[in-house]
This record gives sequence, structure tokens and C-alpha cells, in this order.
Amino acid sequence: MDKALNKRNYQKELDNITAKLEKRPRLLLHSCCAPCSSYCMEYLCQFFDITIYYYNPNITDPNEYSHRVSEQQRLISELSQDAMTHIEFAEGPYDVESFIDISRGLEECPEGGERCERCFELRLSMAARYAAEKKYDYFTTTLTISPLKNAALLNEIGEKQGKKYGISFLPSDFKKKNGYKRSVELSEKYGLYRQNYCGCVYSKMEMEKRNEKND
Repeated sequence: MDKALNKRNYQKELDNITAKLEKRPRLLLHSCCAPCSSYCMEYLCQFFDITIYYYNPNITDPNEYSHRVSEQQRLISELSQDAMTHIEFAEGPYDVESFIDISRGLEECPEGGERCERCFELRLSMAARYAAEKKYDYFTTTLTISPLKNAALLNEIGEKQGKKYGISFLPSDFKKKNGYKRSVELSEKYGLYRQNYCGCVYSKMEMEKRNEKND
């Protein structure tokens, strides 16, 4: 990753874009889960017509996946009523094999390493392609709200995929401006299920090992 990317202020870049908007563009917002999307939707719906794009083949347990999808849809419904704005929902294919394929050989890689980078690229590539096909004005991801995720890396991947498919990537670092704190508050307000691992079987095993060590 280019070291210069770490010096960029992605939140300021986002602020500069929204300040110049003369209309409400259509935004495809890739969401990793309902809690992370909560603040992102609250913030972005001031400026954009939003469609949540739920594409997360890294959630390898089908029951876990279904639970997270239903929580995402419930939050969209409740947030839309409270904010009096319409937020649409689109679900990508649940193709776990695609995640397993890009993870092959990286099963023991620690969370935050190369396996995660490939996972980000898989998900943002699909989001970019969908956004381009459906002629959205922008696409972006909720992943930058997590204090555990590398926002510079995510923006780099998003911009790369945007150029590949001819769609503008909206820069972000949603944890800024107390975004992560606000997402916790909204999760409590709406009683959202907050998972304790990212979703893949490998991160779940890491989580279980940490819990055993702490016990």
C-alpha cells in the first residue's frame, strides 16, 4: 500500500464532496452488518439516495448470515421510518465458495492480514460491478467505521475497483466524527445484534481461542 495514502484525510475528502453536491446522487453503500451501517446511513442519507448492498460471502455460517441479513433489513425499515427517508436494500449472491477460494493458503493468516485484504477486494469488487451495472453515481462501504479495519487500505481497494468498473468510489473514514461511538448508540437504540467476530470461520476460531485464553 502506498504510504502516502495513510496521510490522506478521507473524512475531509468526503466532507468536500458533500459540500459541493447540487442534487441527491444515488449511492450504493456496501454494508458488512447492521451495527456498522447504522451511523453510515444516518449520516449519508442527508446527502444521498441510498441503497444498502449486502454482499458478504465471508460469513461462512448460513444461520449467522441469515441472522445478519434480517437485522440489516429490520434496521433499514426502522431507520427509514424515524428519518422519514427511503433506503433501499439489495442482496448480492451468497457465494461462500468465492471466499473460500480467495482464502486458500491463508487459513492461518492472522485477522487483519492478507486474507482480510483479499476479502475486502472480493466484496468491493462485486459492489463496484453492481453499482456500475445499475448506474449509481457513487459506491462506498461501511467497513471503514470499524476501529479494527485499515481505512487507507479500504479506500485504496475501493478506488481501484471503481476505476476498473467505471464508477466513482466515495472516500470515507466513518469512524471519524465519533462515527463508531454513534454506531454503538444506534445499535443500543434499535436493539441490534452485535456479532463478536467478522463472520468467517477463521475469525471465529481466533475469537474462540482468545476467549479460551481469557478464561
